[in-house]
Amino acid sequence: MWNREGPAKDDRDIKRQDTRQPGMIQPMGSALSAEERRPVAWVGKSVVFKGTLTSSEDMTIDGHVEGSIEVRDQGLTIGPDADIRADIVAKTITIHGTVIGNIRAGAKIDIRATGRIEGDLTAPSVVIAEGAVVCGRVNTLTEESEVAKQPRAQLAIV
Repeated sequence: MWNREGPAKDDRDIKRQDTRQPGMIQPMGSALSAEERRPVAWVGKSVVFKGTLTSSEDMTIDGHVEGSIEVRDQGLTIGPDADIRADIVAKTITIHGTVIGNIRAGAKIDIRATGRIEGDLTAPSVVIAEGAVVCGRVNTLTEESEVAKQPRAQLAIV
């Protein structure tokens, strides 16, 4: 049947239409590996959180958090607009924004050029990009390592 826009569409034409709208997130197919499909929690820019924030999945924070953040066996990303006033514990931590508090990672702390930290860092691996600001102690020795049984030498970066 004809209408003003042209011929009517049958079911096959409707199924082929691209129903995506700009800015919408579409579900991914099962072609992704389990690692790529791992859920990520996100705290947006307009969110203000006070208290203990705990997650058992990877997390990205772009908002304001006061208190403590625990993402024990997962990764945590602090976005460039984030303002964190909390102690942080996670497996890996990537910092693009501002953190005031002590940070402890089980594997690695990666401070990007826009990162600003006021507090002590403890992790087996710490990466500080050129342009990043760190005011506190950096400790790359962990209790699990044999070297940790020896007297600790700490480096203060200002």
